[in-house]
Amino acid sequence: MVDITTTGKRTGEPRRIEIWLRPLADHYVIAGLPGPRDWFANLKANPAFTVHLKKTVTTDLPAYATPVIDPEEKRRVLETMEPRPESDAIDEWVANSPIVEVWIE
Repeated sequence: MVDITTTGKRTGEPRRIEIWLRPLADHYVIAGLPGPRDWFANLKANPAFTVHLKKTVTTDLPAYATPVIDPEEKRRVLETMEPRPESDAIDEWVANSPIVEVWIE
């Protein structure tokens, strides 16, 4: 669990929220529950953001998000992340979940 600060798509103002950042190979992923999410709209409009570590280590890290839009790529990401959605929910997540791959600089 981390905080992220994105830049608002419409306002240009910083927006900070708490969210799960999950490891995936040599980078990370953020996957939200199915449905529209402001953080996803913000990252699509401005992919540079800040990851705020706040547990054992507290620091701010610059990061870059790449939205995952292609259904086959979304399925691959969802099936390799931990924890992953239940197998009977994968199709719903592929169709309707916001997903970004995160690259920490």
